[in-house]
Amino acid sequence: MRSDHATPRVVGEDDFAGLSAARLLDVARALTMVLTLPRSAADHVDALVVVSGQGEQWRLSHAIRAWEANPAPRHLLVANGNPDERTYVPLTVAYLRGLGLRRLEGVVIQPEPAPNTGLQAAWIAAEVGRLGIGSVALTVSPYHLVRVFLTVLKALEGRRVALIPVPVTVAPDTPVPETGATAYDLVPGEVLRIVTYMDRGWLATPAELRDYLDWLWRQPILRDTLV
Repeated sequence: MRSDHATPRVVGEDDFAGLSAARLLDVARALTMVLTLPRSAADHVDALVVVSGQGEQWRLSHAIRAWEANPAPRHLLVANGNPDERTYVPLTVAYLRGLGLRRLEGVVIQPEPAPNTGLQAAWIAAEVGRLGIGSVALTVSPYHLVRVFLTVLKALEGRRVALIPVPVTVAPDTPVPETGATAYDLVPGEVLRIVTYMDRGWLATPAELRDYLDWLWRQPILRDTLV
């Protein structure tokens, strides 16, 4: 079973030795193009999706606030976390109610723990298909968002679903509960994971991402945001 722990969460400059400029440019392009998708489009999606993990309760709280404030999405999908993490908490409706969840109809929680992002993405893709969801607001912390986006895109296996990235609002120097590291500390590890996991076929490739974004920008959910 593939695991996010194949690459350490916090890496140093030496870990990038031998990595070509071209590969780093692939990551820079992905970061730029994904994170500049208009967040306003998230107001019009079929479903909100939140990927839990690292003890970051703010991911769940952010998604729940959006869910409660906007009645338009029909579904709230909550991907479970890794039980091997020290800060792991089993996800239940009662736990989410403690974070402010009140609108229960349409809430779906991944029933089994998900030790890695690939398993979370596979569940998300399966639920999107089962529920006939055509557009998704994907909520996760900013440092992790692009890798989640690329992993979900790969898991969709070519199905055209509008993915709108919604970075959680959290200061980048906030310590992550699982490790005590900040987003500044964790970004290098995410970059290395993106390169490594693309090579392993677990993430959408640069070509697949470009083809997908070409399609996405022609959809009404984004086209209507153009000036």
